Amino acid sequence: MIGRILETAIRRRMQDKKAIILMGARQVGKTTLLQHIFGPEKENVLWLSGDNQDVRQLFENFSAERMKSIAAGKKYIVIDEAQRIQNVGVNLKIIIDQIPGVQLFATGSSSFDLANKINEPLTGRKWEYRLFPLSFEELVNHTNLLEEKRMLPHRLVFGAYPDVVSNPGDEIEILRGLTESYLYKDILEFDKIHKPDKLMRLLQALAYQVGAEVSYNELAQLCGLDSKTVDAYISILEQAYIVFRLGSYSRNLRNELKSSRKIYFYDNGVRNAVIGNFSQIESRMDAGALFENYVVSERIKRNAYTGNYARSWFWRTTAKQEVDYLEERDGKLTAVELKWNPRRKATPPLSFQRAYPDAEFFKVNRDNFEDLLLLRYSDLLDLSCRINIPPPLR
Repeated sequence: MIGRILETAIRRRMQDKKAIILMGARQVGKTTLLQHIFGPEKENVLWLSGDNQDVRQLFENFSAERMKSIAAGKKYIVIDEAQRIQNVGVNLKIIIDQIPGVQLFATGSSSFDLANKINEPLTGRKWEYRLFPLSFEELVNHTNLLEEKRMLPHRLVFGAYPDVVSNPGDEIEILRGLTESYLYKDILEFDKIHKPDKLMRLLQALAYQVGAEVSYNELAQLCGLDSKTVDAYISILEQAYIVFRLGSYSRNLRNELKSSRKIYFYDNGVRNAVIGNFSQIESRMDAGALFENYVVSERIKRNAYTGNYARSWFWRTTAKQEVDYLEERDGKLTAVELKWNPRRKATPPLSFQRAYPDAEFFKVNRDNFEDLLLLRYSDLLDLSCRINIPPPLR
């Protein structure tokens, strides 16, 4: 198994009295990760899957005494796809409180159900982690930096789901099956989705607008929905770990966009499967957008895995001056311009420099992108000082 960064964090919490909740899209490797962690102790694990009807029935008629009998002699209880179980949060609380000596794990592939079911019952009783498709750092640790940099064109097209990475030559078939059979499964079963065909149309529209600002009104007209439904559907796509939003950063200028957003995909392969385009990067018109999606999503993964609580944004004015990506932490601002072509120049807009004179700025391209994806926030600030593109105006 390719080493997962979360493994160390989860092992550190084992034998804790709190539950360990592992969230992430289907097929990102949640089950495989836990099986690897248990290793030789797999016989000490009671594994229950919410995909199975008899398991759901078990929790419909749940009691601590019955679970004690079922879990007798086990050190760990794993409830896989827990979002499919009614009242799962209350039942998890009962296991934690009334079955001592057992470590509880639960996984979920959609947060719109599971988060609502467990947040209140498990307040103060859980550690929660998110697992993504394989990150750049995980792949570097599995091979080496040079090899993974060489694979960048491939990752921009096919992404980094574990099955995709592990089965070269079968990427297109795997991604088609993944999007058609797994990623949509939780979404289309969600009872607020009344027009699944229009949801799929919306997802395609978002795929074509990666790296650009999106207008809910325009998306609504394009997909035959109202803007409130577009907002609700995008929230569901977020909670299924397919897309995420970046808001616009605004503090000082009248003409800064204050309520705009960009929407990115967690995985480039899924994005390309949605629009059915697996052309090689050299022949694509959207190479810049794919590079931006890849770097921003990888930075989001990096921040989540390292506990870096920097907030992420983009910046733009009504005059269309723009910075692709911002991070803010402890009042410090770092600005990044993303260029697929290393020869393309990038300097911060003068209005940005004047408004944020203390912000650090640097350009990321296909030659140096690894710096942004392997460094913590404090190291990023040090790096930006070393490769700053001209200093901000004072």
